[in-house]
Amino acid sequence: MSGVGGLDRPGAPAGPGAWDERSQEWLAAETDPGESRAATPPIPGRQPAAPHTTDRRQPPARRTGADPVKALMHRHRELCARAVDPLEIAAGLEAHGVTDRTAARFLHRDVFSLAEEMYARVPRDAETPSGRPPFTAPRARADWALLTLLPGALCAAAVTGLHLTHGHSRLMVAAAGCLAVALALRAAVARGPLAVTDRTRPPVARTCWLIAYALLGDGLLNAAATGGPDALPTGTTDGPWPLATTPVLVLALSCAPAAWCAHLLAVRARRKLSASRALEDFATSARPLLLGTFTLYLCVLTALLTLTATALNEPAAYPQTLTLGALLLLSRLLTTHGFTHAPALVLTATATAEATALCSLFASRLPGCAWLATPVQALIDTWGPGSIPTAACGAGALTLLLHATRTLTRASAYARQDQPW
Repeated sequence: MSGVGGLDRPGAPAGPGAWDERSQEWLAAETDPGESRAATPPIPGRQPAAPHTTDRRQPPARRTGADPVKALMHRHRELCARAVDPLEIAAGLEAHGVTDRTAARFLHRDVFSLAEEMYARVPRDAETPSGRPPFTAPRARADWALLTLLPGALCAAAVTGLHLTHGHSRLMVAAAGCLAVALALRAAVARGPLAVTDRTRPPVARTCWLIAYALLGDGLLNAAATGGPDALPTGTTDGPWPLATTPVLVLALSCAPAAWCAHLLAVRARRKLSASRALEDFATSARPLLLGTFTLYLCVLTALLTLTATALNEPAAYPQTLTLGALLLLSRLLTTHGFTHAPALVLTATATAEATALCSLFASRLPGCAWLATPVQALIDTWGPGSIPTAACGAGALTLLLHATRTLTRASAYARQDQPW
């Protein structure tokens, strides 16, 4: 288009670039919006447009100062307040489900490192000494060491009295011996490494049933399978209802080895806990220690059983006694370290199985109920009356052993400071 007026008319650009100086400024403003307002000169006679609300400079966001470690300390403030060592905090965190993977979210390589920071950040008065003992392994004391020997000594005296007396005197000796051994056993487990420090009561009734069955159960089961019993037990091994004194005497004598094995486990576990830097490392090192301690007790129990059976000239009953001893030891270890639910269930199931076997034999004498005794009678005919307690106690001991390898290898099981020994 020609003429001067054609210069003021808009025209289509011929290419993607700028076609005059003003378009060059517009193109630069589109490519860099932050600089367009500074580069574009104001137009005379026109008020500058108010900036958009989004373009206003906002004040800097106020930081909340969130500290994840501080929040964790607030959540476990009682644990941090009473801890006298970082290991106590590490064990307490593990008991609440905090693992090394969880500690990584707090920028720590493991729970022990996290516990050290939490312990260091707890405000303490340096001039005020702590009223609690330091985190150290428990030491053996003469009082509980001597008390663990008392049940075996009294039980040996009672068995000797049974072999030297007759008639009513034997019954009186048996009753007095049972009472004395029960009181001595209660005193032996009231303190020391087998003591229970919390308010939870151990399953005493089920334990007494298992020991009573070891004394009278096999003889009663055999007598019931043959149509008896025709008389009450006379305290001898050759009567119509024979008495098995060897297993009970061995279990009473093994109270001292059980306490020393528990003490050995606690001392070695705490030493490994002090040297460990991760929960997995401690569990890996504590599992062989637990299995070794358990094996040591079984070896001592086997030696005591052999010597006692030879001295009394009675059957040794290895399967029944070893499985019962293993069951009682594992139950007591778990209960002592605070795991009471599984031992109570397993002991209840074991005692129920033995009682069911006895009841089924007597219930089969009712009209039309002979089939109730078929499973128990088959076991007795194949393996003898000792197969019933062996199967029941063996299954219970195996269950508790598997449970102990998961629970007694935790740091929280050995970080308690309230042992009375």
